[in-house]
Amino acid sequence: MSKTEPKVAIVHDWLVTYAGADRVVDCMHHVFPNAVIYTLVYDEKKMPAWFKDYDIRTTWVQKIPFATKIYKSLLPLMPGAFEALDLSEYDLVLSSSSSCSKGVITRPDAVHICYCHTPIRYVWDFYYTYRDNANWLVRRVMPHQMHKMRIWDKCAADRVDYFIANSHYIAQRIKKYYRRDSDVIYPCCHINEAPFVKKEDFYLVVGRMTWYKRIDLAVAACTKLGKRLVVIGSGGEEGKIKAMAGPTIEFKGGGLSDEEVRQYYLRAKAFLFPGEEDFGITPVEAQSAGTPVLAYGRGGACETVLPGKTGYWFAEQTADSLMRCIELFERDGVAYSKEEIREHSRSFSEERFENELREYCARRMTDWQQELLDCSHWQKEELD
Repeated sequence: MSKTEPKVAIVHDWLVTYAGADRVVDCMHHVFPNAVIYTLVYDEKKMPAWFKDYDIRTTWVQKIPFATKIYKSLLPLMPGAFEALDLSEYDLVLSSSSSCSKGVITRPDAVHICYCHTPIRYVWDFYYTYRDNANWLVRRVMPHQMHKMRIWDKCAADRVDYFIANSHYIAQRIKKYYRRDSDVIYPCCHINEAPFVKKEDFYLVVGRMTWYKRIDLAVAACTKLGKRLVVIGSGGEEGKIKAMAGPTIEFKGGGLSDEEVRQYYLRAKAFLFPGEEDFGITPVEAQSAGTPVLAYGRGGACETVLPGKTGYWFAEQTADSLMRCIELFERDGVAYSKEEIREHSRSFSEERFENELREYCARRMTDWQQELLDCSHWQKEELD
């Protein structure tokens, strides 16, 4: 980097709950503690108390009534809102994007690094699935709106100088939809350092009850096998999932504290992960508790779960395939001990993420400055 510290801005899609992407932003701020955080909307009540000490600035969308609740339905407004942010004073812009935050406009000599959690899923590869699961009104307007969003999203990706992907799985999708290369830095996960306890005879699933999490598969598989399953989470599919559950399924809701969830991770015999995720924080959190993971063999879980060692993959996204995986686990177990499984999870720690991000930004700032210098020399030679 240059001798003087660069002025840094962090741009994130929205701050309305403290989930995996928001933890990444938190760690970005640890790396650049003087950075200003820009975001579409910010719900102070839903974020950790220490965020009140950060300089967080929102777009004009924040002024719309109930914006922190209906922000996802405001997709047509997002491109203009992020483009309206004046970031001309910053030397380094670090965007954290699964939606439109990468579309900000920066100075020609500034460096824009995008940490891409995923290309916008409902615009690209999951468009048809999202459309088929939407209500009739959304299905009617989606084709025209998504066509415009694809054009804008590709233009927005072209403004980024360097892409970081949160997994090799996402790096492939960045290459597919944006035609850009990227470097992989795995996101940060909280490592459970609590003492190990005796494992109990139950499986665990943690997540929002939305269709793409496929919690219904875990419930169906454990119901058919007569296995005890603890489900932590809530959401729109809750009623449907509860209706299909047998007597061995226990629903704990979504109101548990982080510490209570960590205790369930520690006690569970295995964690079930039937969804296809870009990375997937919960399988790493489970492994940090020394708990094996039985995961659908697509997406980020293929990069965090070591088959036969820290868990298993099941090949098809069906209850029968998951049932066979559970039976395999109960017959053969896993090769790693609880201590070894936790040690594997440290590959995805917050400290590791911060060190890798710090080094990457420093290197890319140096690369960019050298490119500007080379360009300046070339222009001078042309004029001479």
